[in-house]
Amino acid sequence: MSPKLAFTCGDPAGIGPEVIAAWLATHPDEAADVALIGPASWLEKLDTPATKVPVGLEGFVATPGKPSGEGALVAWAALERAASGCREGEFSGTVTGPVSKEWLARIGYSFPGQTEFFAARWGGEPVMAFCGGRLRVVLATWHVPLHHVPRLLGPHLLHRTVAAADELARVFAPPASALPPLRSQPEWAQAGAILTPPRIGVCGLNPHAGEAGLLGTEERDLINPALDHLRPTFPGLSRCEPGDTLFARQLRGEFDVVIALYHDQGLAPLKTVEFDEAVNVTLGLAHVRTSPDHGTAFGIAGKGEARPTSFANAVQVARRLIATRAARRSA
Repeated sequence: MSPKLAFTCGDPAGIGPEVIAAWLATHPDEAADVALIGPASWLEKLDTPATKVPVGLEGFVATPGKPSGEGALVAWAALERAASGCREGEFSGTVTGPVSKEWLARIGYSFPGQTEFFAARWGGEPVMAFCGGRLRVVLATWHVPLHHVPRLLGPHLLHRTVAAADELARVFAPPASALPPLRSQPEWAQAGAILTPPRIGVCGLNPHAGEAGLLGTEERDLINPALDHLRPTFPGLSRCEPGDTLFARQLRGEFDVVIALYHDQGLAPLKTVEFDEAVNVTLGLAHVRTSPDHGTAFGIAGKGEARPTSFANAVQVARRLIATRAARRSA
């Protein structure tokens, strides 16, 4: 049997369990190929052929909208189970439900987010990326203070970020004949024709990408020389471009993917354009991990208001990444 795609529940008091349940209801023909990881009390309520993997304290029952330390323990245990299952070949990858960083920190979870957790469990150097129907964004840095960003933008970091951007763009390129088709390929996953080699736009750090040194010298002295060194390997790579227009240029079809140098530079336009559709993708690791690009939303949990679109898209992207990597290994 092929390894199943693991779904972690996230914080059981958040909207993770209900968006997963909504996905199961609308994708019954795909449910047998996934494994659900969460509290037994939640799994018992689901009428599905999906594999059920209970974790957490026996007898725990979450109350929607009311997070707790016990719920955070469930969320953490689900992550550990998904990580070990991928390492051992039980799972092909994982789609993670949203967790509460605040509540995880209260119980001793030491990672800034789920991205860093999976890097620690799987090894490798993670790259955080996001994709929606129209925008694809890769972050060079993410959960660091803004004043740390310039000194982090060295050649090694830029190289792995560009390589991740290249991989993300190719996931959406027309599939090779050896690549197994997805069971469903929604219009969302086909938006925009990807060229080969992918066209990768890089945001400048400073306003107007430094204006030739008038508004900052990092582009001229550090970033552009590193990008020039990478261009023979990635021919579609730009030099630093003004960040205030680069995302509009991607929307017009000029670039296949954009690299943002810090968190809000990339996430502000992405969430403005595609708040309910975007997917968080962790690249650079041995196994595939995606997640909906929204939080636990405790305020609406259990009220039937949560939209499952981002989670459904996260499943599509995970499967596409898994298939693309498998095709490359067999080539």
